[in-house]
Amino acid sequence: MQDTYQKRLDALRQKMAQSCTDLVVLGPSSHMNWISGVNPHGDERPVMLLISPDYAGFLMPSLNADSVRQHTDLPFHIWCDADGPTEALRDLLAASGTPKGASRIVLDETMRTDFTFLIKDALPEAQLRFTADTVGDLRKSKDATEYDALKASNIINDLALTAAFDGLKEGMSERDVAAIIEAVYTSYGTQVEFIAVAFGANGAFAHHHTGDTLLTQDTAVQIDTGCRYQGYPSDNTRCGWFGTPTAEYKQVFDIVERAVQAGLAAAHVGAIAGEVDKAARQVIEDAGYGPHFLSRTGHGLGLDLHEPPYITSNSDVVLEMGNVFSIEPGIYLADRFGIRLEEIVFLRAEGCEILSDMPREMLVR
Repeated sequence: MQDTYQKRLDALRQKMAQSCTDLVVLGPSSHMNWISGVNPHGDERPVMLLISPDYAGFLMPSLNADSVRQHTDLPFHIWCDADGPTEALRDLLAASGTPKGASRIVLDETMRTDFTFLIKDALPEAQLRFTADTVGDLRKSKDATEYDALKASNIINDLALTAAFDGLKEGMSERDVAAIIEAVYTSYGTQVEFIAVAFGANGAFAHHHTGDTLLTQDTAVQIDTGCRYQGYPSDNTRCGWFGTPTAEYKQVFDIVERAVQAGLAAAHVGAIAGEVDKAARQVIEDAGYGPHFLSRTGHGLGLDLHEPPYITSNSDVVLEMGNVFSIEPGIYLADRFGIRLEEIVFLRAEGCEILSDMPREMLVR
């Protein structure tokens, strides 16, 4: 893996040269994890990775230094609680060769604000921006190692979703179904990322929290769930009916399925993310359910469950090979049911590769 992190560091420095960046500052975050393999405990003690064209090193609390050392060979500038981080940060900035004048610095947008102010205080004339054209841009396109982890995570998720629908019984609660899913995750050595089981009208809430609602005959079932495997999450939604589905449910399900197909067809290398959203949304609008499509069409997925690129109506982002994102249109009918069908796709030269192997067909139990 160290070769992987060195390649990512080299790629970042190329981005820094292209964007005239003097320094990239990352806090404990998925950005730091992606570029270095280090994912330290985050608390009030400042931990930062500083990357310049010629140097990369950590501002590291002495309390964490020994444990973090197992994961990186990059140099540490260590500080202890009794002294504070100021002098160690000064030494790290000097080692990085960062100009003290109007330097151009990229800051981790997920970093604690007090960490950011340490940099601002040390370099008061610096021009600051976030990571969109450096680390963020690199992370949008996944490499082979990331693809393998994402694919495996999605296949395990398929097994959990299948077990959940196969296990439906009258009188069980949403929490009971979540327990089936969690048991499958555990059996494959994965961690729960999230589990959202929605019976009946609860499915009309796009982000329903699994609760104590009981399953009865002739009820819609929506399950949106994901696990985390080798550091990478899955995220899929499947829908069905317990009993005999109504004509309305069948009709809405068909509309959402056609919207998914339209989104998949529109997503290709060079496509505009907003046009993908439009393609899926148009199907639902043409069917008369436009006001009931309450969300964006999709989001990127990588180390973070939600990350760029975002598939929104106002996005002008150009999709690139290696992008990973969801296509998940939905129709949410208050007090009745909601239907969302979600696929995670890996964008290849020939189009979308769906990472799930589970069919999107209506699951009737």
